[in-house]
Amino acid sequence: MAEQLRLMAVHAHPDDESSKGAATMAKYVAEGVDVLVVTCTGGERGSVLNPKLDRPDVWANIAEIRRAEMDAARAILGIEQAWLGFVDSGLPEGDPLPPLPEGCFALQDVDVAAGPLVRLMREFRPHVVTTYDEEGGYPHPDHIMCHKVSVAAFDAAGDAERYPELGAPWQPLKLYYDIGFSKGKILALHEALLATGAESPYAEWLTRWEDRPDKGPRITTRVPCAEYFPVRDDALRAHATQVDPDGFWFQVPMELQQRAWPTEDFELVRSSVDSPTPESDLFAGVRGTAHAR
Repeated sequence: MAEQLRLMAVHAHPDDESSKGAATMAKYVAEGVDVLVVTCTGGERGSVLNPKLDRPDVWANIAEIRRAEMDAARAILGIEQAWLGFVDSGLPEGDPLPPLPEGCFALQDVDVAAGPLVRLMREFRPHVVTTYDEEGGYPHPDHIMCHKVSVAAFDAAGDAERYPELGAPWQPLKLYYDIGFSKGKILALHEALLATGAESPYAEWLTRWEDRPDKGPRITTRVPCAEYFPVRDDALRAHATQVDPDGFWFQVPMELQQRAWPTEDFELVRSSVDSPTPESDLFAGVRGTAHAR
């Protein structure tokens, strides 16, 4: 049987797939890998971050608009995409924080919420799964819940005694956490900008980072994917309500990004194949083996 590799990326909201690991996915799609993005919520309570679209008619139809944006980003990345169907929890603000909305994703029972993802894992049969770390990448309730549900489903999908009604068991071989930002990456981009005489948008970040832990030492896997950074940015712009095309994310020249930090980075946290770290491929240890079916 010919080798067919499959990658599943689990994300909290529409637009997360385009800001976290998108170039990696586009690279693997170009290599013939089947890539499925699973989106846990519809993003119904997300902010409108593009000032040009901060209008009553957009807010009135935000759920439908975010689905259409996801369709556009999916087409740009060349991926498949599935919805888990949970409702966005929103990002609570204030002191003290208000309670989360009744029925939202972050308030679901983890074992119950993992069920639909177990079903998808058994149907799609990914060799590799990516998701967020225990802090959700950043502490949004839906991102933290996405982490919990992803890990629970990864551990349950291959167990015939768990969720027996949700299809034949399938055990993914590797689980990664996306490490979107590390101090090393931000510093490299900052210094590369300053070297050109340009102003850096990262100066404040680096100041704040003095009191924050650095996830750089956790990186095990750096995937070279610089040539797909433009695809990533096109997919991100497709989420037009979620990004300002004139804003922070697009201030660093593309050539400088590609030169200063040409990888997307991950932490390998589960593996049942021989894949010594550091790696440059999420499928290290999987390619060319009997597992790649």
